[in-house]
Amino acid sequence: MNTNATTSTFDPASFGKVGVLFGGRSAERDVSIMSGTGVLNALKSRGVDAHPFDPGTQSLAELAQQGFDRVFIALHGRYGEDGSLQGALEQLGIPYTGSGVMASAVGMDKITTKKIWKMDEIPTPDYMTIDPSTDLDEVLVALGLPMIVKPPLEGSTIGISKVSKADELKAAVDVALGFDPVVLAEEFVTGREFTVAVLGSGKTARALPIVEIVAPEGNYDYQNKYFTDDTQYHCPAPLDAALTEEIQRHAVNAYRALGCEGWGRIDVLVRQEDMRPFLLEVNTSPGMTSHSLVPMAARAVGISYEDLCLEILASARLKMAKNMADVKGEG
Repeated sequence: MNTNATTSTFDPASFGKVGVLFGGRSAERDVSIMSGTGVLNALKSRGVDAHPFDPGTQSLAELAQQGFDRVFIALHGRYGEDGSLQGALEQLGIPYTGSGVMASAVGMDKITTKKIWKMDEIPTPDYMTIDPSTDLDEVLVALGLPMIVKPPLEGSTIGISKVSKADELKAAVDVALGFDPVVLAEEFVTGREFTVAVLGSGKTARALPIVEIVAPEGNYDYQNKYFTDDTQYHCPAPLDAALTEEIQRHAVNAYRALGCEGWGRIDVLVRQEDMRPFLLEVNTSPGMTSHSLVPMAARAVGISYEDLCLEILASARLKMAKNMADVKGEG
């Protein structure tokens, strides 16, 4: 997989008035504020007429009144990364960054994502779905221990538990059920943790260098993701060329299988015993904080944080415009 990337020179005036959407109402609000503030400052530093907008405190009516020519979505989680806001932007006719309504909704739902990947023979850990009526003994038999239990519609490791003993499962499920009505229980893969950033859409989608994540005691939790310097990152990841190409190929195929656009990030585990990669989930609006992994991968191929923001902003568009043109007889 060719990870060489180049950036073009963009005319800041060509973007018009830009809204940077961050904050929101999800459990990841604080992280989104950090991401959006970084993006806003980067765009302003390059002369873009960029303005903050917080859908968590401002209404869609206010968004429509702003007169934005395009928006950069720096929201994470519900109401920003799940297709709901994307649908509103389609209705308002405001071009936006990232994936469209369907890919955003599917990518946000880890269970649906895994179903699609399984059908496309993209390697992902075995799993079961759990609701309050599920026999937990059947889950233990099917997946064994340890296992990972998580809410399928949250991110940033929110609500996730590692279950090592049978008597820990119910408590872990109860925690996850506090976020979603169903829970994802997943086979635990022992090995090394990686992530792959992908830029572009369709046939133009390309993987950036792989990042290896080495967290304290293997615990890449919310605190170690965003607020400490104890986690180590290696980019490009120290992998042989063949495995690097395999992981990047799987990541791009997984991204395309969901219909993702613009940019995204695929999380991967490589099993220790046989170095086989397993894809975990996709992030269709990845973090852009000082600790975030997409900017790190971009720097490895000479793309600065500011240029990355410009490239993503340049990809903003309406995904349903062609369909609307067809309806109006213009296509």
